[in-house]
Amino acid sequence: MRQFYFYLLFLSLFVFIPNTHELEQAQTQVLLQLRNYLEYPSCLQIWENYYWDLCSVPSSAYMSIKCQDNVVTELKIMGDKSLKPSSSFNGFTIPNQTLSMNFTIDSFFTTLTRLTSLRVLNLVSLGLWGELPDMIHRLSLLEVFDLSSNFLFGVIPPRMSKMVKLHTLALDGNYFNTTMPDWFGSLTNLSVLSLKSNHLKGSFPSSLCKIKSLEVISLSHNELSGGLPSLSNLTGLHVLDLRENHLDSELPILPKAVVTVLMSNNSFSGEIPRQFRELSQLQHLDLSSNHLSGVPLSALFSLPSISYLNLARNVLSGSLVEKLSCGSELGFVDISGNKLHGGLPSCLANTSGRRVVKYGGNCLPVESQPQRRGSYCKESSSVWKKFKAWEIAAAVAIIVVLVIAILVFGVFLCKKIHPRKTTEEVVLPKLVQDNSTTRTGVSSEILASARLISQAMKLGTQATPSCRQISIEELKEATKNFDMSTYIGGGSIGKLYKGKLENGSFVIIRSLALSKKCSIQNLKTRLDLLSKLQHPNLVSLLGHCIDVAQDNYSNHKLHLVYEYVPNGNYRTYLSEFTSGKALKWSDRLAILIGVAKAVHFLHTGVIPGCFSNQLKTKNVLLDEHRIPKLSDYGMSIITQEIEKFEVCFLAIQYSFVKSDMIDPQATSSFCVLQAKGEKPKSCLGTHLGDDVYNFGFILLESLVGPVASDKGETFFINEKASFDSQDGRKKIVDPVVLTTCSPESLSIAISITTKCISPDSASRPSFEDVLWNLQYAAQVQATAEADQKSDSPS
Repeated sequence: MRQFYFYLLFLSLFVFIPNTHELEQAQTQVLLQLRNYLEYPSCLQIWENYYWDLCSVPSSAYMSIKCQDNVVTELKIMGDKSLKPSSSFNGFTIPNQTLSMNFTIDSFFTTLTRLTSLRVLNLVSLGLWGELPDMIHRLSLLEVFDLSSNFLFGVIPPRMSKMVKLHTLALDGNYFNTTMPDWFGSLTNLSVLSLKSNHLKGSFPSSLCKIKSLEVISLSHNELSGGLPSLSNLTGLHVLDLRENHLDSELPILPKAVVTVLMSNNSFSGEIPRQFRELSQLQHLDLSSNHLSGVPLSALFSLPSISYLNLARNVLSGSLVEKLSCGSELGFVDISGNKLHGGLPSCLANTSGRRVVKYGGNCLPVESQPQRRGSYCKESSSVWKKFKAWEIAAAVAIIVVLVIAILVFGVFLCKKIHPRKTTEEVVLPKLVQDNSTTRTGVSSEILASARLISQAMKLGTQATPSCRQISIEELKEATKNFDMSTYIGGGSIGKLYKGKLENGSFVIIRSLALSKKCSIQNLKTRLDLLSKLQHPNLVSLLGHCIDVAQDNYSNHKLHLVYEYVPNGNYRTYLSEFTSGKALKWSDRLAILIGVAKAVHFLHTGVIPGCFSNQLKTKNVLLDEHRIPKLSDYGMSIITQEIEKFEVCFLAIQYSFVKSDMIDPQATSSFCVLQAKGEKPKSCLGTHLGDDVYNFGFILLESLVGPVASDKGETFFINEKASFDSQDGRKKIVDPVVLTTCSPESLSIAISITTKCISPDSASRPSFEDVLWNLQYAAQVQATAEADQKSDSPS
């Protein structure tokens, strides 16, 4: 009997011991969603046999999943989309090479970042295309990250600098085409950095010199230029691959432990540093196709570990040491295409098949390999030095001529300016002088202008067009001389007209009155900056017209010309009284995500960010495909120049009269007046100036309808508790939303809405967090709708 009880005890222990590799259901769902996004690659077909536990799928060369404590810690997938287009990738899908048009990279990575315990992530040759989202930094535990051989382009996200546990980062074979990032200094554990075969520009990232753990730097086949810093501090560096760039300095000092140095097809010049004699562990050295001069270092041939040495196609000259010693490991030498003369050392001439030696295209007295003759060989390496001296002399001469020309032009300009001074004061009254200056004597007006010019220059590198100047005659013709039949109302700032240009396209024209103290030069700089804020979810600024009245400076006007968005504003699609027109929940989420992307761009896509963007449902316009476009954004850039600070002072005075107190926040706000002497229409203080806060009310309107906008913050405070229960939600949430949403998706949206409208500005989320939550809500909604379709009878 005892044996029977003992047997039962043993059996119960065996049954109830949990399987440490069994995967959480939520993680399984994420993996299956990822497979769906990747359009079911063949290497993942095996998953169909392991739905009960994907951690048990056997690893292969193309797929590997590892789990720990019921969560995924390693995910490796290698697809078969490694073939690259013969021409450059233009950002559009390519059949059989990229994933289809249905693929959205934001949705893919929104789902992927739910695997928060990932330490190893390899997604290679899968046809991923688009810009790598900034949210990738949410995978903060990643140690190995490889997205090689895909179709990723744009910027390498700066927030990856927060992934401090990374020791391997590989983004080879993509289409990243902006400036090489230089934020690597925070990745103190990084040992392998491989960004080869992209289109990265700029200089070598100096921040890499701070990472002493680096073992591999591979930046070949890019468009890097400029010089290289000393790399001697990288004591653990073993591989340095900088082939096929435009680097043009002298060769850098290298760490003594380096094993492989590949620097061919650049423009390095000068002599090979004598420090290279100390590289006792160096095995492979390729310096071919540069502009290196002088006599090759004899010590390179006899380094104890050297096996591959390529110095071909430089301008090396002089003669090699007759008793040159070659290392026992040396198996390949290429010194062809230089200007070497004299005898060929015996260790290179008599190889007996033990090593391959190429020495053609020099001036050597040998016949075994073709040599150059005649005048080419009579010239010594001094020719190159003379050429460099000629370049320097020519550069100095050009600079002298330019300085003289500038001085002459300056004298001419001074003479022209003085007689015009009175005339300019008639057209544009002189600016009131700002007595506040910096300690260096530079006025705050000049500093503000300099900041905007810097912004415009940074945005100018994005190849967007400058703001087109449109004549007032063209605008009068487009609007029938601003006839009231073309007037469509007043926006948050200025009057709005609908016009038709000569080419037949419709536009919206915003007309604003200019202050008499407005600086036209500064205004044009700000307009150019505003026109460069280009995003699919922003209404494009097409041009402008500064109408300067010659006789009456009080009539100066600024006209901003925007693209026409035909389908009205988002608010008109929210009311349950618009029968057959009110948007269902998934459509509202898609519009909210588009707006959030636009605002996230305005906050992070320019330096410094563009805030106070007039966020409200009336300013979200929908095109013919219901793609949202945010209007009235960035107006603070313009209004700061038009009104300056006097408007805020008037607004504060008005506030003081009305309430006998001044809000300390108001002094840092920008206030817009409807007209002279009228009370301020809006003052962007702590709440109204916070885009996250205002977007919270767009979310609230999307949930409950336009009533939220009509009653504002009072409505939210009174009804906030209703969101916490199902019965309360039925009472307050728009019926169209209730009948078309999944409860989980609705809960996510309510949660982020509540955080956005938090009275404490410090506790509000960033726009990146807002965007992530909305995309997650959309994922949950899409999954619920797909499940509902599959469950319904066919």
